[in-house]
Amino acid sequence: MPRPRQFDEERVLSSVQAAFWDNGYAGTSLEDLLVASGLGKGSLYGAFGDKQSLFLRVLREYDEANDRMLRTWLEQADRAVDVIRGFVIGPLRDPGGAEARRGCLRANTAMELSAGAPEVAAEARRSYAATTTLLAEAVRRAQREGDVAPRVDPDEAAHAVLAGQLGLLVLDRVGQDPAALSTMAETLLHGLLPRP
Repeated sequence: MPRPRQFDEERVLSSVQAAFWDNGYAGTSLEDLLVASGLGKGSLYGAFGDKQSLFLRVLREYDEANDRMLRTWLEQADRAVDVIRGFVIGPLRDPGGAEARRGCLRANTAMELSAGAPEVAAEARRSYAATTTLLAEAVRRAQREGDVAPRVDPDEAAHAVLAGQLGLLVLDRVGQDPAALSTMAETLLHGLLPRP
């Protein structure tokens, strides 16, 4: 009979996620993962598989948590346009701080690994598609609420909002002037989501 696990899986995954997020996939060694998790090599790999399997699990959980958060935000928001604005502007609220330097785990991963890791590219595409679907729902609702012009194609706007937000994340991570980033975000939103 297998022995029950003697560790908190959620805590281990959260700690491992932080290590990958801070250092990137290539920059995170087995030793880093052992220190972060507090587990021995046999326990870590026995529970989660090899480094790539562990990373993919962490990435999927990160992506799914973001999707749940965005859906909940949309369901609870008084106005859908505020959700879209928050999606674009929210990551810019920590200019030059730790969160700005850390960036987005999904975006960092896509840039680091997509060319050489088909599983990572597939996860990024899946996750970005889910985000785009939620953003398109938000645009449709914003149109019904009278905050976005009816002529706007919700699917095209959602793709453009996502692309714009990703660009802003990269610029924020490399230290772009916060005032310039704020202006870019406002220009992006004004152009993509004109009022009726």
